[in-house]
Amino acid sequence: MYQMFSLAAFAAQTGWKEWKYYSPSFFLMAVPIIFLYGICIGSFLNVVIIRLPRGESLIKRSSHCMTCGAKIRIIDLIPVFSWLFLHGKCHSCGEKISPRYPIVEALNGFLYLACFAAFGMKAITFVMCIFASLLVCIAFIDWDTMDMYIPMLLMIAVLAIPSHFLAHIHLKDRIIGLFIISVPFFLIGEISRAFIKKKTGENIRGIELGDTILMACAGVFLGWKAMIPAAIIGLLLAAIFGLLYKKFTGDSKMAFGPFLCAGLLLGAMFGDEITKWYYMHFLQDLFVTSSISMIRF
Repeated sequence: MYQMFSLAAFAAQTGWKEWKYYSPSFFLMAVPIIFLYGICIGSFLNVVIIRLPRGESLIKRSSHCMTCGAKIRIIDLIPVFSWLFLHGKCHSCGEKISPRYPIVEALNGFLYLACFAAFGMKAITFVMCIFASLLVCIAFIDWDTMDMYIPMLLMIAVLAIPSHFLAHIHLKDRIIGLFIISVPFFLIGEISRAFIKKKTGENIRGIELGDTILMACAGVFLGWKAMIPAAIIGLLLAAIFGLLYKKFTGDSKMAFGPFLCAGLLLGAMFGDEITKWYYMHFLQDLFVTSSISMIRF
């Protein structure tokens, strides 16, 4: 009875309808497997995040210490746990290893669990996990270099092909999603570039082309209903962090991509529900009132 109540309460809070079909024993088995799979993929994401901006091969050279160059032992390649066992230090030179490595691995593991929680044991969940991993790479690379790699962004758009057959998103919604955020972003970027160039002489855009392409590719994948909340969340997160960042560092220049990626993740999982909720509680009454007024007129 308690288990049924817990699952019902969870479903009521999230709106996800499939939890009643899963037994507690299934969760005890599935959750650790999904998390371990996620952190293993996260270990490879660390390689991508470090090597891709440097132009290094992702597969030719084995994992090595970034300080002394020593090859990392197989036993030290266990995601998250090896870093904890080694106390965050290289086994060869004793140099500290950035905690960001286990953070990326654990983050990817938790995102895979979130995808499983949001979409259940379906084929679309696998596609969403790939989407989440791409966003992790894009966010961290953009934070490090303030640059995005177009092929990685286009991979998100490619995910729309399998998603078209697995998710209930109409082609019209995908086409609208392509333009609904990217076009305003492009216009803001062009207008801000002209303003900044006139004021400072620097050829800088307020919203870079990489951010615009990211939202265009994500729009094709997610559709417009998810993109509007995703963009709003990303902008709010960027604004809040930007104010804090400028207050403590005095610098207003920072990467925008990580916050857009966070918004896209939340938009992918909750965007449709947020859009429907907003329409039902605000826009529907407005449209009904407007229709009645027109009829009376």
